[in-house]
Amino acid sequence: MMDSGSISWILVSMALVQLMTPGLAFFYGGLVSDKSVLTMMMQSYVSMGLTTILWILVVFSLCFGESISFFGNPGTFFALQNVNANEPLTRDGEVVLEGIPGLLFM
Repeated sequence: MMDSGSISWILVSMALVQLMTPGLAFFYGGLVSDKSVLTMMMQSYVSMGLTTILWILVVFSLCFGESISFFGNPGTFFALQNVNANEPLTRDGEVVLEGIPGLLFM
């Protein structure tokens, strides 16, 4: 069973992070000269895109995958395989986070 309070909190947190990125780009743009504003803002957006791609491919598995010493196995959920939108995230048959769909951590 999904927990509506936890799902709502995660969605609000994700929305705040998405609002933070343009704010950070404008902040960094204000710290440089007029000629460099666009470059600095584009660096913020490109870094957000690169981080998203890395999260999907490898880092999600490092956080929630099977444990190999300190980090998780990068192959457990590589490219979000075996991550369902309507079910909690499971690892080796055990629920990792109860009440929150695994795909919500994107």
